[in-house]
Amino acid sequence: MLSRKTKISILKILSMFSVVRGYNIPIIALAQYLSAIFIMAPEKRALSVILDFNLFIIVLASSLTIASGYIINNFYDSKKDLINRPNKFQIDRLVSQRTKLQVYFTINFIVVLLALLVSFRAVLFFSVYIFLIWFYSHKLKKYPIIGNLTAAFLAVTPFFAVLLYYKNLYPQIFAHASFLCLLILIREMIKDLENIKGDIANDYKTIPVKFGEKYTKKVITALTILTIFPVYLLIEKYDVGYMDIYFYVSMIILIIFLLLLWKSENKTQYLQLHNILKFLIVSGVFCIVLIDPQVLIHGKTLLKI
Repeated sequence: MLSRKTKISILKILSMFSVVRGYNIPIIALAQYLSAIFIMAPEKRALSVILDFNLFIIVLASSLTIASGYIINNFYDSKKDLINRPNKFQIDRLVSQRTKLQVYFTINFIVVLLALLVSFRAVLFFSVYIFLIWFYSHKLKKYPIIGNLTAAFLAVTPFFAVLLYYKNLYPQIFAHASFLCLLILIREMIKDLENIKGDIANDYKTIPVKFGEKYTKKVITALTILTIFPVYLLIEKYDVGYMDIYFYVSMIILIIFLLLLWKSENKTQYLQLHNILKFLIVSGVFCIVLIDPQVLIHGKTLLKI
């Protein structure tokens, strides 16, 4: 039998895992590696990309920065989560606010040290990234539009770290980033609809709070329609191999998403919409492999610009 002290320690570890959303971070790291292999450096063999020490440090630093971002976001959102996510709040509160801050600063210090192993430019990049995450959590997320745009930008920033490393400015990279950014922006607005009670109680001036649910649904509909443009470019102008199947299926799912959106009226229904978008984002990560599976073996690409 485990002692009481051991059980408490295990619970605190699980609590911190919940705070940093440890289930999300491996997906982001995988997305960075797959983007590097299939989009940013397709001329290299996959193994050489995977064994690149500097890339490993960049991915590790990105993962730690994201973890610290979740911590500081949780720190500022504790009162809101008490209303919107009471079950998660009960788990997260097992770790004190003071401990969260200590872990937050420790992680950020480690990130800077890791970035030093790559270059001064990497130190500058991650320092700015850390500051922007803090500023978003502390101030920007309370305001409509700018808070949503910042959240979407910060979510795709880890990919720019890899982009800067390879200095690869292929236009299809920005088309991929635009599609992902739109999905994340839509998801952020769905989260605002989902968390409207807690936002009102804590004076967060989100789009649903300030302009109402109907207006928010109109904005989400417009953003969903905008996803057609990067998808069109990726399918028609750039050869994305078999990944075009993913984009065709995504368009069908987004049509269903819009139909459900206008029928949704409560937290449970908005959560279902949130999960649909999460599925699209996560499945998109794994579908990057479909661009050109031969890259895994030969280091060649069929991608044409």
